[in-house]
Amino acid sequence: MPTNVIFLKEQSLKDATLFTGLPGIGLVGKICVDYMLKQLKPQKIAMIFSDSFPPSVHTKDALIHLIHDELYAFRSNGHDYLFLAGPVQPSLDFRVGSAVEHYEFATKIVEAAKQLGVKQIFTLAGINIGEKRMEKEPKVVVAATNAELLRSFTSLGARADKKEGLISGAAGLILGIAGQHGIEGACLMGETNANLIYGDHGAAKKLVELLVKHFEFAIDMKGIEKESKKIESAFKKLAEQFEQPEEDESKHGPSYVR
Repeated sequence: MPTNVIFLKEQSLKDATLFTGLPGIGLVGKICVDYMLKQLKPQKIAMIFSDSFPPSVHTKDALIHLIHDELYAFRSNGHDYLFLAGPVQPSLDFRVGSAVEHYEFATKIVEAAKQLGVKQIFTLAGINIGEKRMEKEPKVVVAATNAELLRSFTSLGARADKKEGLISGAAGLILGIAGQHGIEGACLMGETNANLIYGDHGAAKKLVELLVKHFEFAIDMKGIEKESKKIESAFKKLAEQFEQPEEDESKHGPSYVR
């Protein structure tokens, strides 16, 4: 079964904007979009199934559902917004998948977006800065399909991506293919550590804050700020352990973190 976008009802949108937040480095994009969905309470309009997803089903209350992503719609200040969310995207491990699956999935998402009248796409993701994430507050890094869109985010405090690099997975391919269909967009990446497999709410908070500034969404930040403080506190404690004098090790034994 190739990627299949099943619409739950007919939609009439104009000049819509799509945000994608699928699992990736530090789960930054997923946490960001999931939080916005919780706050904005948009309407689910489509379900996305694909044989490029893991060969498994989701169970809830003892009921079985084929694993899938979802598309939501929301209107604010006379503008239509779409959110692509879910637990999966095609695997980057080519031992279990192929590049063809990535292109097929991204193409179907772009075609569905174009059908809905989407004019801009913003993919939300994480960018790995390794152990530096423990030492500093994360920033948002941006790469865009044109200079004007790039400036609109750097003027709000985002940092332009390095001179040359790669954006893997759906966060990159969707934008690349969208450009071929005349749809502009940008990838907004929160600085994180790839080892944070349970997610980086601190980096995700930075993305939400930037989107609130740019699109003037009415979002209560208390929930994600609370989670962000927890992870920043954990980083601070880890940093303090690394900074302990060597003689402490002889008194108390080696730290479990190495």
